[in-house]
Amino acid sequence: MSKKVKIPPSEGQHIEFKERLIPLVHLKPERRQQLGIQLKSHLLDGGGVAVYLLGVNDDGVIMGLGEYELEMSISVLSTIAAECGARIRRVERFETEKGYIARVVVEAQPAAAKPHITLAVAGHVNHGKSTLIACLLTNQPDDGKKWLFLDTLPHEVERNLSADIHLAVLGFKNGKPVTLNNPLDKLERARVVEESEKLVSFVDTVGHEPWLRTTIRGLVGQEVDYGILVVAADDGITHLTREHLGIMLGLGMPVIVCITKTEKVSPSRVAEVREEAAQLLKKVGRIPLHIRDTSDVDVVYDKIGLVVPIIETSARTLSGFDRLYSLLSLLPRREKPLDKPFLLYIDRVYDIEGVGSVISGTVRQGRLRAGAELLLGPYPDGGFKRIKARSIEIHHARVEEAVAGYVIGVAIRGVPHNEIRRGMVVCEQELEPRAVWSFEAEVLVLNSPSRFAAGYEPVIQCHTISQSVKITELDRDYIRPGEQCQAVLEFKYSPMLVYPQDRFVLREGRTKGIGVIRKILRYA
Repeated sequence: MSKKVKIPPSEGQHIEFKERLIPLVHLKPERRQQLGIQLKSHLLDGGGVAVYLLGVNDDGVIMGLGEYELEMSISVLSTIAAECGARIRRVERFETEKGYIARVVVEAQPAAAKPHITLAVAGHVNHGKSTLIACLLTNQPDDGKKWLFLDTLPHEVERNLSADIHLAVLGFKNGKPVTLNNPLDKLERARVVEESEKLVSFVDTVGHEPWLRTTIRGLVGQEVDYGILVVAADDGITHLTREHLGIMLGLGMPVIVCITKTEKVSPSRVAEVREEAAQLLKKVGRIPLHIRDTSDVDVVYDKIGLVVPIIETSARTLSGFDRLYSLLSLLPRREKPLDKPFLLYIDRVYDIEGVGSVISGTVRQGRLRAGAELLLGPYPDGGFKRIKARSIEIHHARVEEAVAGYVIGVAIRGVPHNEIRRGMVVCEQELEPRAVWSFEAEVLVLNSPSRFAAGYEPVIQCHTISQSVKITELDRDYIRPGEQCQAVLEFKYSPMLVYPQDRFVLREGRTKGIGVIRKILRYA
């Protein structure tokens, strides 16, 4: 009876049986490519590690190899690994009755840090946010289904409405876009990260008003560099367009206006919507600039903030995409504090079989290297616990180091998975974090049908924190919409990590106010 090799459950997704690897067979172009794709897939599933059992057939039955055959197989595997940006980390040889077998551990080589910017895309429902991003990622015209590349939850597909934040990556090399054939393929996204000289991460927010809190989370929680406000040429400016613009500007975010669906209306209607957007921008103290061709991009790319570019596009014809690509390739990375201790606010938490707990978010400040000792918290009592960062990925590509501004996933160990939640932070011990119960802030009230006075309890969204707060003090009896005040706010359920100069949004359904923390009053 043939003996089979038993595979540990944790290795099941990234292990491969190979009876033997022969240079004259497996290094031919077509077979070589197949083996490379297979190895990259295993590296992705295994969090940067793949395991090969040589001398074992596809059914797990030990066949055995001669000593020369084994060395030849290892050599072929080493060649394939090098072409995939990986290396053989360890080889364990075993002698059996039928010959030698080997367990070969292949490890991905981390990619070097690259220039990286993050853009949040906001706008009214059905104005074409997801479609715009999907067409940018592929450089292919919309076929009526491109939005499916980003709206992947079952109820999103059924209703054709985004209901959660989705992340996507576009690369640039020599000023030209590095696009994806299939944005749903993790290997494709990893390839873009590896091949590109500059990376642009998109945060696709939600346009449906009932999910405004999710949109705000995308705008305040991802340490966004720039905002793209999408306006459909057929619908024009809506109340939600104004609300999203107000949030972006209130957070100090440089904005780009993108008019979509221009193929659906007449040129005069496009001009009407462009003028409507320009007048709205002038009212809030911004200078609108119509981008007519790529030469205009050279004039404006380093002045975005006070100046707001307006670009007209069509996902069906790709009209205007050349100007948008040119602008994205030139956008400078906003200054981020790299010399401060590492800090990341957790946005999402995953429990991945074979890997364990993985947290994701945008690095707010500092640098992180795999293997670093970190703190996780604050817990309800205000405390922090020690954890270890096992590995770091950006859009499924393993990286050696993550710096401020990177949207990353970090595999961690040291605490039970059920203790980790959105709004917590991971940080270096040198930061000496202290959880906060109450703080003084400067608040601008945007709209408030209920009375904005002491005792009011809206929800605060700051970084990835979303929690009810109580306004315990005001510098007057009550505040009218459009007025600014000094207020004392207190977290209602548990202390969080916030700092002076942090910006936040107050909401109760719709946005009620925007503020900035001025002074910490009480620590946990």
